[in-house]
Amino acid sequence: MTEYLITFNDEWVQEHTEDEIKAKAVAARTVVGEMQEQGVLVFTNGGLDRDTAICSVVAEEGKPVFTDGPFVETKEHLGGFCVVDVADDETARYWAGRLAVALDWPQEVHRFRGAGLGRPEASVKA
Repeated sequence: MTEYLITFNDEWVQEHTEDEIKAKAVAARTVVGEMQEQGVLVFTNGGLDRDTAICSVVAEEGKPVFTDGPFVETKEHLGGFCVVDVADDETARYWAGRLAVALDWPQEVHRFRGAGLGRPEASVKA
């Protein structure tokens, strides 16, 4: 199995009313529920935009320097994402397509080059 990142940028999403966003959330949760049922969902989160950025950090002289919010020159902001663990590119494309249709906005698929790292099971709090 291979892990893929399915993502969209906030700038790709046209303006929506609150009711439209609620309807899209229901549609997306349906697809995510199917991902869970099929055991392919690793992690997902959405609702990210320029307003959710807490800080930016750069290294200066070997020390971190923090700035509130995103960099001014940042043109795109992550809007949401899913990480799926599936057999192949075709299956990753299938799930991205399902999300694109459910949400009616573009999705982008990235294949991770190798296995990632997570929290060791023993330290995960229930």
